[in-house]
Formats: sequence, structure tokens, C-alpha cells
Amino acid sequence: MSTSDLDSKKTVEELDVVTIRFAGDSGDGMQLTGGQFTDNTALFGNDLSTFPDFPAEIRAPAGSLFGVSSFQLQFSKNEIYTPGDKLDVLVCMNPAALQVHLKDLKENGMLIINSSSFSPKNLKLAKWDENPLDKDDFFSDYRLIKVEMTDLTVKALEDFEISPKLKARSTNMFALGLLYWLYGRDVDSTIQFFNKKFKGKDTIIKANSKALKTGYYYGETIEAIKTTYKIEKHEFEKGTYRNIMGNPALGMGLIVASKKSNKELFFGGYPITPASDILHYLSSQKHFGIKTFQAEDEISAICSTIGASFCGDLAVTASSGPGIALKGEALGLAIITELPLVILNIQRGGPSTGLPTKTEQADLFQAMFGRNGECPMVVIAAQSPSDCFNTAFEASKIALEHMIPVMVLSDGYIANGSEPWKIPNVDELPTIKVGECPDSADDFNPYIRDTKKLARMWAIPGMKGFEHRVGGLEKEDLTGHVNYDPDNHHHMVELRQKKVDIIQDFIPDVIPFGDDSGKLLVIGWGGTYGSIRSAVIKARENNLSVSHVHLRHINPFPKNLKK
Repeated sequence: MSTSDLDSKKTVEELDVVTIRFAGDSGDGMQLTGGQFTDNTALFGNDLSTFPDFPAEIRAPAGSLFGVSSFQLQFSKNEIYTPGDKLDVLVCMNPAALQVHLKDLKENGMLIINSSSFSPKNLKLAKWDENPLDKDDFFSDYRLIKVEMTDLTVKALEDFEISPKLKARSTNMFALGLLYWLYGRDVDSTIQFFNKKFKGKDTIIKANSKALKTGYYYGETIEAIKTTYKIEKHEFEKGTYRNIMGNPALGMGLIVASKKSNKELFFGGYPITPASDILHYLSSQKHFGIKTFQAEDEISAICSTIGASFCGDLAVTASSGPGIALKGEALGLAIITELPLVILNIQRGGPSTGLPTKTEQADLFQAMFGRNGECPMVVIAAQSPSDCFNTAFEASKIALEHMIPVMVLSDGYIANGSEPWKIPNVDELPTIKVGECPDSADDFNPYIRDTKKLARMWAIPGMKGFEHRVGGLEKEDLTGHVNYDPDNHHHMVELRQKKVDIIQDFIPDVIPFGDDSGKLLVIGWGGTYGSIRSAVIKARENNLSVSHVHLRHINPFPKNLKK
């Protein structure tokens, strides 16, 4: 079914860009609804960026303000960099969603409300003194569309032998169908999703499909909406694209790095928001020979990866700020033993437990200096969901080729956000060249180094004649023996720093967006990329001399940055 199948008398208006937010209770399926609209938009061919937002509680009290879950996306025929700011359309499934999100709707923006949920109980939970829908002038700044979504959904499903509660749970599909109609979209992609997700549950498939179509056809009948909208396809660079989220993109980059280095991938982690999805993703990819280990705590997780690295694997762990703090001593162990390791820090708001599901990139100093003693760490940062693939691949390449731990900084927005990603040709990616021990163990010492990269030999347990000790006590250069001599310690401290600094010779120079010189250069890193780039583009459109450099390599910086 598509809009061309319907005889509509409504006018169609073409737009360049639209920002939509679905908001409701954490049990209303807002993430699923937003995810389906996103997938449909990607298939249609728009450029897009998304921002899911949900409570930290596993199940916050229904109808409460802090239990509101939302999903925002911006889509356009032009290239976009952020999920948007002020909203063109706000879909509110209950009074709490209206209370929390109304302030973000543009003047004259479209406000679609599920009026079925505005019961006295829900109004009280959302701290409304009286029902705002009963006030004539309360929504005068907006285009208000009141729809009894739940009642209409339950009525449409009255012939289905499922409980009233399950019927009401399909209300989100009614809302999705209405938005599909509003923007001239085909519903087939979501029906295919139902067939796959609920395979063998025909009643659930049919019920959700009918709720979706009911919302779609309702748009044809509602007099309050006299215009539908069309956003033309974006002209992407030629290639094969898919919609991708940040955490799965990190996982894909790691998998490709393991193949390009001919090293098995080991992931040891402990569940923590917003990093847990990396463990979930990698555990589903065992057909690539991946080994995943869910440890009992953060310390066990990183110690398992150090052990895997010692045994010759591409070893990876992931966490967020609180977990990175717990891993601090073991990170120092990886640095002093000079073993390759990739640490994924998916940042969230802090300090302490902080804001588990809210985004923040405040762990830069922790990544740089959050270990005891002189303990330098290579740090690189992803700038967007699609950039996570290349960032994870490069982190693995640096770790393996330089025999050094590398920390990757991402954040909750990048991890859970999504955007179109051009799938790379894996054959065109560089081979990761891992240093190998010589055939003979004569004159072997564990800290004999490559003269260009200062990478030590990676002698794997079981290699005859290459047996050696590693540990957290200070090393004597070359032999690796325990040594407390102050001159040796000073030498090793400087050597470990030099191993980080020398990576400058192997990373690309920065290339400014805009001009090589001018009045203002904006420098950023991480998830601020989209906001900065959008602002710089607007400034340049107004003939201002502004350029932008966004850093992936934070420690060390690219060589030409000071220029």
C-alpha cells in the first residue's frame, strides 16, 4: 500500500528538512516506533540522524514524568549532521510526554496527542492541575491534532482474540501509521518487520499490521490535517548504504580488524549502560570466530582481555565512566606490559552513577590521566555513529602495530543514534601488520623493539624459547626483569611516553573544513561534530571566515595541528 493507492483530496507540500519526536511512557514502544520510522526513512532515501532518549530505570512508574521515553529524528533531502533542535512535529502518547516535551516544539509546529490517555490519574501523575485539552487557548501557538488513538486502535482490533491490554499496546503502531501517511511513506517495510520479528505469532502480526493501517487510513479522514508533506530523496555518493547505530558500528570495525590482522577477536566485558550493546552485538557474531566473555565485574573483564592479549588475540573491553574508573589499575598493567588492547569508553553523564542513559562527553581527562603514576594512553574519538566503524578499525590497527593500549571515546548519543552509512569495500582497507618474532629464539628478550615504532616483540605462550615473564612491577629495558633502579624507571617512563608520541608519524594530518587560514577556526572532538559542523556551515553561508577541525586523534595530536 502506498499513498498513490489512495484517492486523497489533501494538498501536498514539499519540505527540505523535518524534525520529529515520538514521546510517551517507557512502555509505549517509542523506541520501536522511532526505529521503524527511521528504517523506513533510510529505505526511502533521505539523509537522517536520530537521537533516542529513555529512562535509566528498567521500568519507571507508568505515567510518571521521569518515565517518559522519546525518539527524535531529523531527515532531509540535504546532508544533515544532527538529530535537530526545535521540533516540527511532536507526537505525545500521554500527559507526561506533553509536560516534558512541549517546550521543544516550534511555534506553529504540529502537536499530535493521544487524547485517550488523558485520564484524571495520568494527568495527576504528570502534574497537570487540569486537563490542558480542555483549555481553549492553551495550544494556540501550535497546530493541535487530538486523536483518540488507543480507543480507535482497540476498536479496530475488536475481532482479534487478544487481551484488551495487548490491543492497547498496538497504539504506537496507529501513531506510526498516521505519520507514514502524513509524509507519504509506504507501510510495507514495517509489515515485513512484523513478519520477521513475530514469526509464528500470526495473531500479533495481523493485529499490529491492522493498527498500522488503521492509523494510516485515519489520516485520510481527519479534517484537522489538510496538508501532507513530501521530502525528496537525498543525493548520496554512489555506493551501498545501510542505516547504522554507533555501538554495532564499533563491533563491525573490530571484526574487520581481526580479519585484516589475522588475529582472533576476544571481547571481555561487564554490562553497563550505554556500552552493553557492544557485548550483545559481538556475541551474536560468533560465526566469525569471536570469543565473548561476560565477566562478574569490571576488573575481571579487563583482566580477561589482558590475558587474551598476552595469548595473541585482538583483545577488547568496553565500559562507561564508572567502569573505566574501576579498570584503572589494570589499564596501567596493560601499559607497563606493553600489550595491545582496545578499550571502548562509551561516555555518559557523571560523576559516580550519574546519568546512565543521558549523553555527555566529560571523560577526556579520565582517559588521558585517570591512572596512577606516569601512565600515558593513546586516545582517539569517534565523531558520529557511522564514524565508529573506522574509529574501531584504526584503534585496533594502532594497538596491534604499536603494541600499545588504545582508548576509544564514544558517548551515549553516538552509541544509540543512527545515520546512513556507506558500506566500505573491505578489500580496500589496509592490512594490519602485526610484529612477529624471529624463527630463532637466540638472543631473545621480550622488550627488544622495532626501531621505527618502538613496538616490542609479541611472543605468544607456547613458542619454544620465547618464554618470558610479565607483570605490574617496573621492567628493566630489553630483559623485562623486575628493576627498581631510579635511572631505569626514568628511562622506562620516557620510553612509554615516546611510544605514544611516535604514533604521530603514522596518523594523517588534519584537514580543515573550510579554509586553510582565516579569522576563526573551531576545533572540536567526539559527538559535538554535528552541532559544530552545522554552525560552521551556516556561518560560511553568511560570508563569515569560519572553518572547522574535528579531531579523531587526541593523544597524540596530529603533527600539523599547531600549524
